[in-house]
Amino acid sequence: MANYISADADSIVAEARSLAPLIAESRIAIDAERRLPTPLVDALRTLGAFRLAVPRVYGGLELDPITQVRVVEELSRLDGSVGWCAMISTAGSFGSAFLASDVAERLCGNKNFSLAGQVVPNGRAELVDGGYRVSGKYRFGSGCQHASVMVGGCVVFEEGKPRLLASGRPDARVMLFPPSSCTILDTWHTTGLAGTGSHDFVVENVFVPFEESWSFLERQRCSSPLYRFAPLFLVSHAGVPLGLARAAIDAVIELAQSKPLMPDPNKVFGSRLLRDDSRAHEAIALAEGSLAAARGFAYSLLDEIWSALNREEKLSSRQRAFYRIMIVHVHRVAKEVLASMYDLAATSAIYRSNPIDRIMRDILTACQHGVVHPKMYRPAGRMLLGLDAGDPMF
Repeated sequence: MANYISADADSIVAEARSLAPLIAESRIAIDAERRLPTPLVDALRTLGAFRLAVPRVYGGLELDPITQVRVVEELSRLDGSVGWCAMISTAGSFGSAFLASDVAERLCGNKNFSLAGQVVPNGRAELVDGGYRVSGKYRFGSGCQHASVMVGGCVVFEEGKPRLLASGRPDARVMLFPPSSCTILDTWHTTGLAGTGSHDFVVENVFVPFEESWSFLERQRCSSPLYRFAPLFLVSHAGVPLGLARAAIDAVIELAQSKPLMPDPNKVFGSRLLRDDSRAHEAIALAEGSLAAARGFAYSLLDEIWSALNREEKLSSRQRAFYRIMIVHVHRVAKEVLASMYDLAATSAIYRSNPIDRIMRDILTACQHGVVHPKMYRPAGRMLLGLDAGDPMF
């Protein structure tokens, strides 16, 4: 890998791994309360899991994209909801590089920082003296019950009409709100990722100063390589499916050591275990190969992109397309791996007490996110065919 990887990469991944006992003992509360318990949130804050992409000059970790994915991958291996909340806050924390330094340091630079919200411009920001008056209803506020900062995307309106950019597109900005200004709606009753607390939330007529908003289409305020390619704010998404797939394979390998197979009436020998079955041998080998290939694709591509950014090179359209392909691809492969492991575990997988049940529900839920949905192959394919992606964030 390139020489630009964070020097403390292995140590922070090891620190994430050390949270395994706390996460395990928190699992009942995670599922029952549909949120992360406070002691676990505090441990994640101490780790820095919610501010992996905040610039160092503002008090953040500013981890390179490979290390960001590794940390989220490890947390997701331990628990999908934990990894997801770290991923969401990390993605949002990238926006701090587009804020004025005093605002970024005040809101994002302290240890207690965590971010939740939705950057899709579902809100309306009316231009007023000194800032905006914002109203809107947002979905999927993962981590909203422990967030120190909430965000919501908005279209800016001026004199009752959407303000347009030079490109002709509406001016869309991400607004920052104090959690106290948001009303959380109890909507998170879902298939999986139960502990993320991804409830809907509402803001009504909230004043947001100009300086407490950003646009990824504007020039970043920090010149570090990490912020030279705005779509890198999405990179930690890749860690979630990689961690879930790893957890599923490990769970089935453990199950195979003790799960008895149905007796074969044609054989006189005693009962066998799942680990003795050739079907298991084939399924485990295929799953490991699929995961290794997807993981290799992800990390080798990120190494290539990170090296180019450190050389101050503009990414090619092919690199940009492959970056978005990679994020979708690792989710698709993880879903396939989970399906094969679920099938191999047979009836053992249907019990809530079996980790495979939870991991399967988590990957099914994660794969419904708009950023990783197969439809995102389309703009990438357009770029590979020499056409405009049709999306400014490609």
